[in-house]
Amino acid sequence: MDKNSFFWKIVDGRLPPPPSAATLGIEFVQIDGERGTVEVKFEAKPEFLNPAGNVQGGFLAAMLDDTMGPALTATLDAGEFAPTVNLNVQFHRPAKAGPLKGIGRVVLRGKEICQLSSELFQNDKIVATATATAIIRKM
Repeated sequence: MDKNSFFWKIVDGRLPPPPSAATLGIEFVQIDGERGTVEVKFEAKPEFLNPAGNVQGGFLAAMLDDTMGPALTATLDAGEFAPTVNLNVQFHRPAKAGPLKGIGRVVLRGKEICQLSSELFQNDKIVATATATAIIRKM
């Protein structure tokens, strides 16, 4: 873990968040780079809603990915990045416009291949879960 990596520069305000994360309204609540865990908040905007008035699943998948990704990214050294190579999402109940909480963790961190998981909550009820595989690469 390198506190001078791009992730930590975003967290402490030296760099702006990626546009996709900013669109989702990401806010870091708690980060443990040693354990590979993160808690984040998102703001589901009215623009994210489908015709039924629920947050469209693609936005929820992006939130889950932006929860797991930082859990791993917090553990990386400067000059490393870890793109998602596989994402599996399960939807449990509809989400409405408003705040959501994401909990992400590194389940297994290998030299290159990593297994991740995350949960997304609204009003303390689980909305969606995901698992992913990421691969550590040098920039």
